[in-house]
Amino acid sequence: MSKGMKYGIGAVVILGIGAVVTTTAMKSSNKATEVRIEAVQKRDLVSSVTASGQVTPHTKADLSADISGRIVKLSVKEGDWVKAGQFLLQIDPQSYEAAVQRADAALSNAKASQAQAQANLVQAENTYRRSQEIRKSNPNLLAADQLEQLKTAVEVNTALLEAAKHNVEQAQASVRDAKVQLEKTTILAPMSGRVTRLVVENGETAIQGTFNKDAATLLTISDMSVLETKVKVDETDVSRIHIGDSTVVQLDAFPDTTFIGKVVEISNSSVKAAATTSTGDQAIDYEVTVQLLNPPKDTKPDFSATAKIVTDTRKQVLSIPIIALTVRENEALANSDTAQRPGSKQQNTKQVGKKDVEGVFVVGADNKVTFKPVKVGIAGEKHFEVLDGLKEGDKIVAGTYQAIRELKDGTLVREAKQADKKTGSPKP
Repeated sequence: MSKGMKYGIGAVVILGIGAVVTTTAMKSSNKATEVRIEAVQKRDLVSSVTASGQVTPHTKADLSADISGRIVKLSVKEGDWVKAGQFLLQIDPQSYEAAVQRADAALSNAKASQAQAQANLVQAENTYRRSQEIRKSNPNLLAADQLEQLKTAVEVNTALLEAAKHNVEQAQASVRDAKVQLEKTTILAPMSGRVTRLVVENGETAIQGTFNKDAATLLTISDMSVLETKVKVDETDVSRIHIGDSTVVQLDAFPDTTFIGKVVEISNSSVKAAATTSTGDQAIDYEVTVQLLNPPKDTKPDFSATAKIVTDTRKQVLSIPIIALTVRENEALANSDTAQRPGSKQQNTKQVGKKDVEGVFVVGADNKVTFKPVKVGIAGEKHFEVLDGLKEGDKIVAGTYQAIRELKDGTLVREAKQADKKTGSPKP
């Protein structure tokens, strides 16, 4: 075979390989991306905030002892219904009864001293008065200094009587204080309700709750007629919640039933939370109180609850699936924003940080997509409200996440025939 023929065959092979590569590249570039396509349409949307908490009674009383002593009588058990003023328990009263007796004796002694001081004053006043009369009738019978001494005796006895009166008042106060301490040995129900917590037994020692309320708590009475759940809501959501917002509450103890509630209180200060990130940042939450309007009779305090607070509703508004909304960098908007800022060092140059724009990919008649900025309103469970940028009937890419993340303007798409409506992912 001549050299020319060899060169000719080589050229043909090279051209053939080039043609195959070119054809393959063209086929690859024309391959359509499988997506889920959906038309923009009107829907009813409900915006909500979901948070968890525990059921608590609106009114409850933690009873603790104001004195220390051994419990000698306990007349209730956990779960009992009690009325206001009902006897609950008795702390050993012996030492306090003795204190009342000592105070009574001291009061009697003070009253006797007062009576003696009163008699001494009367005697001194009578003696002084008679002496004055004698001196008036005959000055020689009583010297002036003697009359002065009698007057001083009256003043001294007047002061002694005043002191005796104060001693009586002090003794009376001691009696009252001793009786108050004695009354504290008897614990009565301050309100009607159910005993939801009982932490003591007959024979145990009750301790004074001045410095440690939790350790001194004897029992808790709760008014179960009005129940609430206090939930923690993130700072990004709490501004959307208002007093009176309707709420759907689910109790873990009743998994197949939902209950109605309403927001009755929103805290003005945040709830302290532990660090939630590696940088030590704290989650800022606010406590929202939801009142249960139809709680079941078997509801108990501290039941776990999940509250879905309805913050807004829309009737028949344009909407798009949440999965369809994506973010792209808008270089034109970034450049114009930089150029318009007076005194900017980067004026008329490309901004380092591009401005992100929310939007969707609209499918054209040629099945090629175009990114279009969209302004959205409230978010429902699965859809966003569309305020601007789309019209009813527009076809948009509504899945999958992976496909939307990789789409670009001009990408050819085709609808996946067997798409999972729940996830937006093509079925295998």
